[in-house]
Amino acid sequence: MNLRGDAFASHHVEAQPHCPTRFDPRLASAKIPAMRLTPERHETKGIVSMSAIDIQTDTAALGMQAKQASALMAKASAAVKNKALRRLAELLRTHVDALQKDNAKDLARAVAAGLAAPMVDRLKLTTTVIETCAQGCEQLAAMADVIGEIIGLREQPSGIRVGQMRVPIGVFGMIFESRPNVTIEAASLSIKSGNACILRGGSEAIDSNKALARLVRQALVESGLPENAVQLVQTTDRAVVGELIAMPQYVDVIIPRGGKALIERISAGAKVPVIKHLDGNCHTYVDDPSDIILAVKVADNAKTNKFSPCNATESLLVARGVAAEFLPQIASIYAAKGVEMRCCPEALALLQNYKENWPPAQVKQAQAAIDSEAFKLVPATESDWFEEYLAPIISIKIVAGVDEAIAHINHYSSHHTDAILTRDHVHAQAFLREVDSASVMVNTSTRFADGFEYGLGAEIGISTDKFHARGPVGIEGLTSLKYVVLGQGEVRV
Repeated sequence: MNLRGDAFASHHVEAQPHCPTRFDPRLASAKIPAMRLTPERHETKGIVSMSAIDIQTDTAALGMQAKQASALMAKASAAVKNKALRRLAELLRTHVDALQKDNAKDLARAVAAGLAAPMVDRLKLTTTVIETCAQGCEQLAAMADVIGEIIGLREQPSGIRVGQMRVPIGVFGMIFESRPNVTIEAASLSIKSGNACILRGGSEAIDSNKALARLVRQALVESGLPENAVQLVQTTDRAVVGELIAMPQYVDVIIPRGGKALIERISAGAKVPVIKHLDGNCHTYVDDPSDIILAVKVADNAKTNKFSPCNATESLLVARGVAAEFLPQIASIYAAKGVEMRCCPEALALLQNYKENWPPAQVKQAQAAIDSEAFKLVPATESDWFEEYLAPIISIKIVAGVDEAIAHINHYSSHHTDAILTRDHVHAQAFLREVDSASVMVNTSTRFADGFEYGLGAEIGISTDKFHARGPVGIEGLTSLKYVVLGQGEVRV
């Protein structure tokens, strides 16, 4: 067998029979207790609760089943995985009515429980949401398969050739809140990346998540893949989370998506690695020199395009040399859109003076905003520089220049996404090198920090950690690299 020939010319090997985790061959013949999908236990308003023994038994069963499925998924061909994704897209489109019927149960419980309107809205499986999920599956199916890819293959002085092969992580557990479409996002990425996953959604979306998971498992079986490659925790009991994050023998990584409190709890209790970001205190810095028209447009979009995402700008830094020209213009826009501005003393004085001495030549919309109560200027406190508002609030600080901006960002930011708006190439390069964040941008909006916008097809979350995955986590973030060594009988001297 000539391993130097055409078989490795493209540095890609498909359907590698690789087990990505420490798979115990005894599992192949082990009798696994079946996960009780419809347990006859204590129920309140349709939500299942379980005993501690039940939770341990069933969560262990999920883990063992996922471990077995991961070995099969790791060697599945790209064609079979893509077939499953396309079939899932078909099933989503043909089951819209059934999905919305189950979704209605969640919505009714949410309204009865007094859940806030925005939270209820996030629970809705509208026709548009379902179609978006279907399109996402098709987009993933159309993407190249990275599993089995060999990179950096180089011949060493000994004659051996050493490279790295991209392989699935194995089993990931995902714990998420609210939006039921995350079930499809996670399942589709898991299938494409050749992993197995265990999903635990929020109690508020339990019926929707179950309905979606049934379609995923149907698509897997009909495509010749193990149905346990994607498993949904069937109970809303929070004790399951504690079990799931403490099973390193079955689960290789945990991915939480939700509020900061949830992620902090999981990170503190996990016995397996966690891919996470706690919050998104993102910054936009307007440099001196900068294109003021561009800066106003981008700073507006970065904050007001949508207030709730983790990639919305929460803090605006402005170089002193352009503050007098830039701040009144962006403040007028923020005021017109109801954004409260929490300012450092220098910015506050500048904008208060501007408000009191309003030039008559300004546009009427801005004039109306200035004359109304909508123009909200508030002194910033120290805590504001750390804050992720997820609301129509922004902190504003005037800085001496790019060095002070970088120092401020590295001290106060959550290391998520930060941008510089500048015409100075040297300043831009310094910002890119020195800002310690998962995504660093030049002359564009922080709202682009998203797996789809980055060309990843989809994302399972965003990581602000520095090991394994950083930034939006797509298919490659759900893989790892192992070394492969090719030889023709070489021996070490």
